[in-house]
Amino acid sequence: MHDTARLLSIAVLSGCAAGALAQDRAREIAQPHTPGADAPHWVFLADKGFADAASRQRAIDNLASTYPERATRRRMLRRTAPGRFDARDLPVADGYVEAIESLGATVRVESRWLNAVSVEAAPGVLEAIGRLPCVAHIEPVRRGGGALPAANDRREPPRTRDFYGHASFQLHQINLPPLHDAGYTGEGVVIGVLDTGFRRGHEAFSDPDNPLDIVAEWDFVKNDGNTDIEAGDAENQHEHGTLILGTIRASLPDTLVGGAFGASVILCKTEDIESESPVEEDYYVAGLEFIEFHGGDVATSSLRYSDWYSQSDMDGLTAVTTIAVNVATANGLHCCTAVGNSGHDSDPQTSQLGAPADAFEAITVGAVTTEGSVVGFSSDGPTADGRVKPEVLALGADTWSVWPFDDTGYTTANGTSLSTPLVASAVACLVQAKPMWTPATMRAPVQHRQRLGRLRRARPAVRARLRHHRRRRGTRRRLPRRRQR
Repeated sequence: MHDTARLLSIAVLSGCAAGALAQDRAREIAQPHTPGADAPHWVFLADKGFADAASRQRAIDNLASTYPERATRRRMLRRTAPGRFDARDLPVADGYVEAIESLGATVRVESRWLNAVSVEAAPGVLEAIGRLPCVAHIEPVRRGGGALPAANDRREPPRTRDFYGHASFQLHQINLPPLHDAGYTGEGVVIGVLDTGFRRGHEAFSDPDNPLDIVAEWDFVKNDGNTDIEAGDAENQHEHGTLILGTIRASLPDTLVGGAFGASVILCKTEDIESESPVEEDYYVAGLEFIEFHGGDVATSSLRYSDWYSQSDMDGLTAVTTIAVNVATANGLHCCTAVGNSGHDSDPQTSQLGAPADAFEAITVGAVTTEGSVVGFSSDGPTADGRVKPEVLALGADTWSVWPFDDTGYTTANGTSLSTPLVASAVACLVQAKPMWTPATMRAPVQHRQRLGRLRRARPAVRARLRHHRRRRGTRRRLPRRRQR
């Protein structure tokens, strides 16, 4: 595949089951695969705990009154699954959770979509859980390891006479400024970020005219409502997440402006860098459900799960995180995910994919250099069923963002995790322009530049605010320094 064909040039327009089966499954999973005592496991349940179909349907009908208005509105616009809600949206049955906890397990998260809970429990407790008549089966929580991309050296770059500052090239490379010029900056759109944590006091998040707007946040590692730096955090716990947030939402004209500087955000801390396996799929699933429930329009993540899974599992149907992304996109949530940094060989017989990059309607993102060539570390597919991955590419070498360790510095970083928020930013701007585009509809414009030239300009008031934002700083945009092929 030609690099330039995949370079993201986008946005110019831009019930309970039988206990015996569950018991056998619990033994099969818990004994051979448990890495140690109290290792996290998924407990999948047989049903949602209703006595009959009629009572379950009444509960589904009542869901609209419990969901935030923004989430309901997004589902009305973009949901492709039948109806506005279904049984997957019902909560896990309280009685089942209580039964599991009574046996000595600690529940980590509950997943409505999977009808499952993740637990920490000793092998003997897992066997006892497997004998409960409401348990369908038990599986280990898959984990991911490896170091996350780190920031390069701290810099204090001089102010430029370019509105985007040092982010100018990475945004021009994907033709994002024309969308901004048309008034589509992500305003009114909510981007959910799943990552390590976020330093929010940086000057680029504190522009009085355009401060960082956080719709909701949750720390799934510590189970609290603060995704910023906390007592007891490792020194660099927030590093990677802050880099990602800066790529999207920095707003300091002349110095650094992110790709969707008008968007609001939902922040999810889902990775514990002090763990030997910092990425655990149950936190990812819980975070994705959190973003969808609170009305997110776009979700972006750099997480990748390849341990425990074979390449034959990368079929869009098997991995837990992949299933969750499939549900999210069916609910109208656009999902952007990094393809990973395991390298590529352009051989269709081999693949370096990890979940959830194989999800059917996820936009999977790889990395290119400033010259538009695929970076050596950028992974490739295909999926087990032959789909091309990644679909799009953006700058993932020396990508500019904020410095995560103080409030005034800036830096660059490498990785497909830096490419992905650039793409997510462009998707957010397109959502503002075309709010009814489903995730399936969004894929073609994102991949094919020639289809992106027919957007109407935004309301005059929106464009006037953008002009004011630029005039206040006395800035102007420069044209790209090099033309992309």
